[in-house]
Amino acid sequence: MTGTPDPNALRGRVAVVAGATRGAGRGIAAGLGEAGATVICTGRSSVAGSRGSDYDRPETIEETAALVTALGGVGIAAQVDHLDIGQVQALAGRLDSEYGRIDILVNDIWGAEVLKGAPATWGRPMWQHNLDDGLRILRLGIDTHLITAHCLLPLMTTRPGGLLVEITDGTTEFNAENYRLSVFYDLVKNAVNRLAFAHGHELALLGSTAVAVTPGWLRSEMMLDNYGVTEANWRIALDPARADGYPMAPPGFSESETPRFVGRGVAAIAADEARSRWNQRSVSSSELAREYGFEDLDGRVPDAWAPI
Repeated sequence: MTGTPDPNALRGRVAVVAGATRGAGRGIAAGLGEAGATVICTGRSSVAGSRGSDYDRPETIEETAALVTALGGVGIAAQVDHLDIGQVQALAGRLDSEYGRIDILVNDIWGAEVLKGAPATWGRPMWQHNLDDGLRILRLGIDTHLITAHCLLPLMTTRPGGLLVEITDGTTEFNAENYRLSVFYDLVKNAVNRLAFAHGHELALLGSTAVAVTPGWLRSEMMLDNYGVTEANWRIALDPARADGYPMAPPGFSESETPRFVGRGVAAIAADEARSRWNQRSVSSSELAREYGFEDLDGRVPDAWAPI
């Protein structure tokens, strides 16, 4: 793979990106679309209504599906609350009826950016956090992944070669040595890495692969809004002279990446005939870029995890 993805690398492959409304999920759906995949884009935020979304945001799954199609894939929006077992089972039935299988399942379900709290709250003892919020973080970040895997993996294991990607924050190695914001957040992000390891143990017996992938510092829609910038002028967030009332980003923001960067990493694994070498592993978008030779949209290969 090069800076410009092969538009036919995943032609004919069926992917589900669970949690594709915005952020990494939208970027991954787009990255798979660039490679020609058919991508079912799920989430709660739809033109038909938010269906209990934890965010009051304008992005929708229909926008993501349209982006996939515009990039050369086939984008299909499916409104699903991944905490509702019945809804995920209904999705599985629909996919079985329409395709008879899926080739790629990406678990990017999260929804707890607000619940994790502002930076000033990070590092506080867990008993000083709201318990209901903390327990919902676990539900949103772990239960959703388990429910989705339980319902959809049977469709991915009908033949060898399937790929399950668990999206998290921080590799197993990094998270083992670094406390992540709060007990609740730390538990979720470590658990998702372990999910890929555990799923991989079972999927390998069926010729399929599970891998945990973490983006770096993501210039998601929410992150850009936090710093009062757009993708076109994001470097303004690093300017110490700005006086518009928005916070200045730390120096590490210079190594931030677009959501498409991790999307290209997932697409590269999916297109790799030797993808089983990633089974049970935990890897970052920057590591995948070095391995496969792809670039971010601006031609850079950012690495937010590199020591400063």
